[in-house]
Amino acid sequence: MPKNMFNVVVVGQNGRLQYEAALFAASFRAANPTFPGRLFIAEPQPGPCWQGDPRMGDAGVKELLDRLKAEILPFESIHFGKDYPYGNKIEMLSALPKGEPFVFFDTDTLILDDLTKVPFDFDRPSASLKVEGTWPQIELYGPGYTATWKSLFDRFGLDFESSLDLTQPDEYWRRYLYFNAGFFYYKCPHEFGARFLDYATAIRNDPPEEIICQTMDPWLDQVALPLVNHSFGGGRDALEPGWLDGRTSCHYRFLPLLYAREEQRVVDVLEEVAAPNWVKKVLKGYEPMKRMIYQGKGAKARALFDRDNLPRREQAIRNQLKREKLWLR
Repeated sequence: MPKNMFNVVVVGQNGRLQYEAALFAASFRAANPTFPGRLFIAEPQPGPCWQGDPRMGDAGVKELLDRLKAEILPFESIHFGKDYPYGNKIEMLSALPKGEPFVFFDTDTLILDDLTKVPFDFDRPSASLKVEGTWPQIELYGPGYTATWKSLFDRFGLDFESSLDLTQPDEYWRRYLYFNAGFFYYKCPHEFGARFLDYATAIRNDPPEEIICQTMDPWLDQVALPLVNHSFGGGRDALEPGWLDGRTSCHYRFLPLLYAREEQRVVDVLEEVAAPNWVKKVLKGYEPMKRMIYQGKGAKARALFDRDNLPRREQAIRNQLKREKLWLR
């Protein structure tokens, strides 16, 4: 694979994620019509870790993905599955082409521009810094941030001190290496996936004493990810800011939040890529997309907020949307 070529992957499965994967693929192809790599939709297969069939169940979604030249990539769920579906993003890595650089995105992402312009250094992995201090939750008489994170770095023989952002105060969450798993990348999915799986299952099955009282669901992937990135020489400074979660991609998470708080350019891209009839007839199969994009509920949600003066806490945005019966997911 040439040096500047890489593959892109999201996870698609039955329910909401298949429609988000279809919308992702539509935005990806619109912004990257001559992309030299491959676009994969990783799909978990039935097995003992799932109740029922996790595969994408809407035939229209699969036809749309085929038209968008997105390749469905089956993978087996051995360690996670129904009990921790976020583990899909770990287990699917072993199904990607070995030795070929990859970028993973959560399905609730829009691609806004040409991904090949992004100055990825695939030798130094990184991930999304669009993150809040969700983990750990510090108890009054329990270990602090330093003791908690250091126990994990020590557990895997990693240098803790070099992971710290010394411009941030001691015992403030931003001092410690923490990512959102909304995107991540590396030069080989098999190497990255094997270590990600090793760290995540070790933390789940045999946690250090300092984190025994911490909640790991849904944070397990985001607890292991900084350790994996650091172990491969990556970190918070590996990708110049402003590219992903910026001019090239938007991790919107839920459509009501997209309409409430994202810049007009993101709304324009969403509605443009969702407009063709061959896309619309598929996305309308998912009720929140039907109501938010095509029946005007998104515009109503957008009118509730001043993008230059949004509430500081996301929960306040959610609460207002819920009061107006616009929290659709």
